[in-house]
Amino acid sequence: MPSSFAEARVDLGAISENTAALARRAPGAGVMGVVKADGYGHGMLPAARAMLAGGAEWLGTAFIEEALELRGAGISCPVVAWILPPHAPLSAAVAADIDLGVSTPGLVADIRTAAAETGRRARVHLKADTGLNRGGLTAEQWPETVAAAARAEADGLIRVTGVFSHFACADEPGHPSIAAQTSAFHEALEIAGKAGLEPEVRHLANSAATLTLPETHFDLVRPGIASYGLSPIPGLAGTGLRPAMTLRAAVALVKRVPAGSGVSYGHRYTTDRAANLALVPLGYGDGVPRAATNSGPVQVGGRRRTVSGTVCMDQFMVDIGDDTLGADAEAVLFGPGDDGEPTAQDWADVLGTIPYEIVTRISPRVPRVYGAR
Repeated sequence: MPSSFAEARVDLGAISENTAALARRAPGAGVMGVVKADGYGHGMLPAARAMLAGGAEWLGTAFIEEALELRGAGISCPVVAWILPPHAPLSAAVAADIDLGVSTPGLVADIRTAAAETGRRARVHLKADTGLNRGGLTAEQWPETVAAAARAEADGLIRVTGVFSHFACADEPGHPSIAAQTSAFHEALEIAGKAGLEPEVRHLANSAATLTLPETHFDLVRPGIASYGLSPIPGLAGTGLRPAMTLRAAVALVKRVPAGSGVSYGHRYTTDRAANLALVPLGYGDGVPRAATNSGPVQVGGRRRTVSGTVCMDQFMVDIGDDTLGADAEAVLFGPGDDGEPTAQDWADVLGTIPYEIVTRISPRVPRVYGAR
């Protein structure tokens, strides 16, 4: 039973073991554990410590504020923050020895200023846009920005500790963009080398590439979702990964209704016979997608069932037929699947999305409880 009405139980041992398994996949490279978005919903600080225990040498965040939280908790390993919007706290990041991702040409000058203000040499990772067409410096912007970084490095204001990029389709094995992006990354590295830059780490591989593209491992791999035990490529066998999160709740009540009873808002579900309905106290306010209406898989009373009717803000109903439930009955929305419960991948398949969205959307209202299932 959950320790409260609902919980997201996180197996930190699984995160450590997943990290170690991923490290074995990339024996010539280090591992950067990615802990952005509150550790993909698992809790950033506990996940970060579990990854470090599993052999990660670096940590990655989206924003400086996340990286500063890691530093405030006493985590001293190299940390990269790679999304730096206007007015980002660059000086605070430099003072905290946080590596900064550079995706726009003018950012080198801003980081130079921050380094001068703090009296510390800034650590910088230059990001080449090799074809994702999201963040990163275009092929046209790359030579000029590399040259600016080399000048700042010669002036003692920055140290280019990394050069990196990100795949668009690594989760689609054989996609032609993979080879094209890998080639473009090699070209970007060559330009950086000719400018005199000698980065400590070159990194390109996300979870999918870590698992399937050893030629892209370079000096560092950046597994994100795989560290939490979810595969970036559905159906990929032999990953050695174990899902870390189990979302469950106590059944709040069971009521008997006659045949033809409409259930929940809009009566989008109607019983076709007299049935028992179980109320599960989780809803879209907790991160359960409203789109799971009449489709979300859930295990109630040890049996796989389906959400019945509209998912509400705080609750949803499940038609359990003629089954009865004990006072300690629980609903398991997803977990590792050991006992037949749905997985985050099952939810993603039903909703036409990816498991990343399923776990990251679980709201702070649901307590994270740490320990084995």
